[in-house]
Amino acid sequence: MPEPIQRRKLYQEVLERLMERIHNGELPPGSQLPSERELMEQYGVGRPAVREALQAMERSGFVEIAHGERARVVDPTAERLIAQIAAGAQHLLRTKPDMLKHMKEARVFLETSTARMAAERATEAQVARLRQAIDEHRASMVNLEEFIERDMAFHREIADISGNPIFPSIVESMFRWASEFYTTLVRAPGAEELTLAEHLRIVEAIAAHDGDAAAEAMRAHLTRANELYRELGQQ
Repeated sequence: MPEPIQRRKLYQEVLERLMERIHNGELPPGSQLPSERELMEQYGVGRPAVREALQAMERSGFVEIAHGERARVVDPTAERLIAQIAAGAQHLLRTKPDMLKHMKEARVFLETSTARMAAERATEAQVARLRQAIDEHRASMVNLEEFIERDMAFHREIADISGNPIFPSIVESMFRWASEFYTTLVRAPGAEELTLAEHLRIVEAIAAHDGDAAAEAMRAHLTRANELYRELGQQ
């Protein structure tokens, strides 16, 4: 038996029509939407329906709304897409501890692949940038917050060599989602030196254009390091 047609709210109709105008190029990225009053007149609806539609579009990352200005169409990027799920991902990790284990497994899978790709594609300039990143990372040891930030930057730098903009965005996002779980581990005596030594092994493998060695060095860093961090933290 066919299901009855659900009655839609007015704001959903406004939302659908605005999204169609974005998708067909009438409202390209960076452009401003018509004012609330203009939208009310165009669609024959009240202000509440227009505002609810715009708020729904803002929550979904399609537009940005600054106080006192008309909504502006967002330029879609991999970073923006992934940022949309950041809050939900962190909530998931906090409320379902098993998810942290799954995320670590996913991170190993992704970053061993990006390390292999970096070894295959890295230019001399990119390898030099990785070595510089390690030097900057070592210099930041006196500041825990900066040390963690440069740790993330190093992993993103490797993913960036792939040439695929989705990889560095995901690598950085996964790092940030779980960062609150790593902070206490990095404080453990000796943990900083461990991180730097393993990063150097990864860079040496990339510099040698040895994909297998780079992937294995990354795998060792992301798995063995976690175990050693736990041991250091218990001393």
